[in-house]
Amino acid sequence: MNSSSAGGAAPASAILCAGIVVLDEVFQVEHFPQPDVKAAAHGFFMVSGGCAANAAVAVTRLGGRAVLAGPLGGPAGEDVSGERVLALLARERVDCSGCRRVDGTSTPLSAIFVDARGDRMIVTRRDYRLDAARPVDPTGLVASADAVMVDNRFPEFVRPICVAARARGLTVVLDVDGPTPLDDELFRIATHVVFSSEGLRASTGLDDLAGALARVAAVTKSFLAVTRGAQDVLWWDGQAVRNSAVFAVEAVDTLAAGDVFHGAFTLALVEGKDAAAAMLFAAAAAGVKCTRFGGSTAAPTRAEAEALLAQAG
Repeated sequence: MNSSSAGGAAPASAILCAGIVVLDEVFQVEHFPQPDVKAAAHGFFMVSGGCAANAAVAVTRLGGRAVLAGPLGGPAGEDVSGERVLALLARERVDCSGCRRVDGTSTPLSAIFVDARGDRMIVTRRDYRLDAARPVDPTGLVASADAVMVDNRFPEFVRPICVAARARGLTVVLDVDGPTPLDDELFRIATHVVFSSEGLRASTGLDDLAGALARVAAVTKSFLAVTRGAQDVLWWDGQAVRNSAVFAVEAVDTLAAGDVFHGAFTLALVEGKDAAAAMLFAAAAAGVKCTRFGGSTAAPTRAEAEALLAQAG
C-alpha cells in the first residue's frame, strides 16, 4: 500500500479498514417525521456509509491511504447499491480491492434523516446472508498495511484479518458500535478498543459508562475508550477512568462523526502519537466533520483538523 511521495517525502501511512459497507440515502429535514404524517425534505444525497467505509474516507481525507475490506452484495454489475457505493468510494480514493461480492445478496442500505440540530435517525436494511462471508486472503490483506481498523458488524469477516494483523505485530483498532459478548476474542486480539456509548452499554448491560469500561478492563489488556458524542471521551488508564476533551462546535450533521474519530485515531497512532494525543486529534477531526452536512464526505483534511486543535489550544 505504501509508496514514496514526490520530492522524497515520507510515504503516507496505510490503514486497512474492514467491516460493514453501506449505501446511505440521506434526507435533510427540519424535524424528524411523526407517525402517519408526511414530511418534506429540503436536502437529499447518497453517500457511502458504514463504520469501516466511513473510517476509510476519513483516513484518505487526513492524508493517509486506505484499503477497504468488507462483504458487498453481488454479483458485480447486478447489485445496484454495491455499484453505487463502490463508485462513491472511488471518488474518495479508497482502494476497495479487499471487498468481497457475495452472489445473490444485496449491499446494506440505510435511510437516514438528519434534523436541523444535526441529530440523526437511521433505518438500515442488511442482508444477513452476508454474515457468512469471509475474506479470501487475510494474510495478503494485511501484508502492506501499517495498521488495521475494524468494526464489529461482521465479526466473522474481520476476525481472521485481526489475527493476521497481530501476527505481524500491527496496531489493531476495534470499533464496537453494536453489542458484542465480553468473551469475544476480538476484545483480546485488538490492541485498542473504542466503543460508541450505545455499543458499550449493549455489550456490558451497564448504563454507567465508567463502570462499563472497568468491566471490560477485567477481560482484556487492550486500550479502552468510549466516545459520547458532544461529551468528553472516557478512557481506561489501567487503574481508573479518565477524560479526554472534545471540541465545542456548532453541529449541523453528526452522521459518520464516530467513524471519522476511529479512522483519525488509528492514523494518529500509526504516525507515532500516543493514545492521549491520538484521541485529541481524532476528536478534532470528528468535531470539524460535525460542522458540515454530508456524512463521510464532510470529513476534514489534515489542515482543518489541526487548525481546530490549534484554535482550542
